[in-house]
Amino acid sequence: MKKRFETFTVLITKINRSIRKIKNQEMAEYNLKSPQISCLYHLYLSDGLTSTELCERCEEDKATISRSLDVLEKSGYIVCETAGTKRYKSPFILTEKGKAVGEKIVYKVNRVLDAVGDGMSEDERITFYQHLTAICENLECISNGQH
Repeated sequence: MKKRFETFTVLITKINRSIRKIKNQEMAEYNLKSPQISCLYHLYLSDGLTSTELCERCEEDKATISRSLDVLEKSGYIVCETAGTKRYKSPFILTEKGKAVGEKIVYKVNRVLDAVGDGMSEDERITFYQHLTAICENLECISNGQH
């Protein structure tokens, strides 16, 4: 049982570290950090998102998203449409510069995902994600005291 726990926690930690490292390596030329890359990725795939929506999609806290949006806005990647609404309720959208970087992020993400799935059939990949989703949901229930 001890080996199972160690294997599980070490692998999850290594996966998370590797994802952050890949994000940072792939986007080093833009001097962006992992949460900023996640924001650009999700904004590229949408027509604009509020900071609350970005918190949910990026799985980051408000402070991290707020700092990320500030950096992205000051760097010219995004703008905030604050026409008569409070800033936190206003959607952020990509500038042309942001769209160009967003396109590169999506391309690189897809390239990495293809490489991660090497050696797996489509059915195996589907089953893997089903199991990973179940593990995630179970852990969330346990952490919320519902299990």
